[in-house]
Amino acid sequence: MNAIVQDFGAAVRRLREARAWSQERLAEHAGLNRTYVGEIERGTVIASIVTVEKLAHALGMSVADLLGALVATAPPARASYLVQPASFDL
Repeated sequence: MNAIVQDFGAAVRRLREARAWSQERLAEHAGLNRTYVGEIERGTVIASIVTVEKLAHALGMSVADLLGALVATAPPARASYLVQPASFDL
């Protein structure tokens, strides 16, 4: 998988471990299968935006905060996806 998928999984793992939760506990809170949580953490599957929302809610944070945790902890050498967001006029 690519860097963003692996880094997202690592961020989920760090947040889960910071709460001293098992993968099973996170999965229960998120309404996901434990093996799927493990695959996300290992970066072997791509989480949908719906799954990202479930994980964020289970971890007690917004989707923006969960993605912010990814950006804050990504290794700089691998973080080619870290660019300044474009400004959009809506």
